[in-house]
Amino acid sequence: MSKLTNVTINEISIGQKATYTKTCTADDITLFAKVSGDVNPVHLDDEFAATTPFGKRIAHGMYTGALVSAALAVELPGPGTIYLGQELKFKAPVFINDEITVELEVETVREEKAIVGLKCTCTNQEGTVVAVGNATVMAPKKKMEVEAPALPSVTLG
Repeated sequence: MSKLTNVTINEISIGQKATYTKTCTADDITLFAKVSGDVNPVHLDDEFAATTPFGKRIAHGMYTGALVSAALAVELPGPGTIYLGQELKFKAPVFINDEITVELEVETVREEKAIVGLKCTCTNQEGTVVAVGNATVMAPKKKMEVEAPALPSVTLG
């Protein structure tokens, strides 16, 4: 099992960066639809999606937003981070099997309140920017290293 280590407010500096990468799978899209209730056929129906400007199924925009959340939770600042806000603009679709990399860059630090502003840029494996925005978080004050919880197995039917 892997360990997750956070970056405390005292360790964070402007310009600091971190990345998180995940490949978008068809199961990810189906599970996101189930959890969110967003069953727009552009995400779930190959025939319908073929008639759209994208020509094939795309991931939910907020799936990409969830990858930003994951990056904040496991990379920078990491465990103990409290998500306060997000502004995100979608620039290009995310397709099944796209490898999405979220890059976080610290833009502002308010040490007295432990508030950090981060620029968020999401790109696919070809370097195409799929989403950009800014996140605001409350960074942890206490250093910690925790075991990464194992994800449960899920069966789709």
